[in-house]
Amino acid sequence: MKYIYLHGFASSPQSYKAQYLKHCFGIVGINLEILDLNQGDFSNLTLTRQIEQTVAAFENTDTPVTLIGSSLGAFTATWVGEKYPQVKGLILLAPAFDFLSHWLPKLGKAQFKQWQDSGYLSIYHYGENKLLSLGYDFFIDGEKYHQGLFTNSIPTLIIHGKWDETIPVAASIEYAQNRSNVKLITPDSDHSLHDQMEFIWEEIKSFCAIKQQNDYGKP
Repeated sequence: MKYIYLHGFASSPQSYKAQYLKHCFGIVGINLEILDLNQGDFSNLTLTRQIEQTVAAFENTDTPVTLIGSSLGAFTATWVGEKYPQVKGLILLAPAFDFLSHWLPKLGKAQFKQWQDSGYLSIYHYGENKLLSLGYDFFIDGEKYHQGLFTNSIPTLIIHGKWDETIPVAASIEYAQNRSNVKLITPDSDHSLHDQMEFIWEEIKSFCAIKQQNDYGKP
């Protein structure tokens, strides 16, 4: 089994969640591959590019894959799972289902028009700790992807905080409805889930049937 982690929007492989989980997987002798979805070119980021990059990280057509994603990375993971049967498990942390419908109202009409007219929008990038420009193609491309099109039956673990201020937990509740393959957990937490990492690791171990070798070096 190959394990791949997809970080969130305007984040990086050095994020707290990514590094915490890489450490935990390492303790049990498993390599967690963390992709850099920025590719050194955040301005030209699109969901399609993230999907293509994820698929390119698969070793071959015979190796089963479990995808772990945070926020937009989780939404990306779900789309990859929809199209590629190699994906045997999905672990989605605060998945950004239908992200545009939640993000654009917060952006506001004036700022959206400026983005549309100029072709670029200034976004605070948490991985770089500075403002970066995001191309308008991110929006055009994102309109092609809708939660309602998902039909996969992959075993899926979703952990989504009840008090998520970025993507409402209702988005995950809606996704989990009538899907017997989905286990949804809604802890008392926000979008970051930083206060739930020990709990998340325990759930991942159970979901993936990972046996703990020892507790040495646990973060």
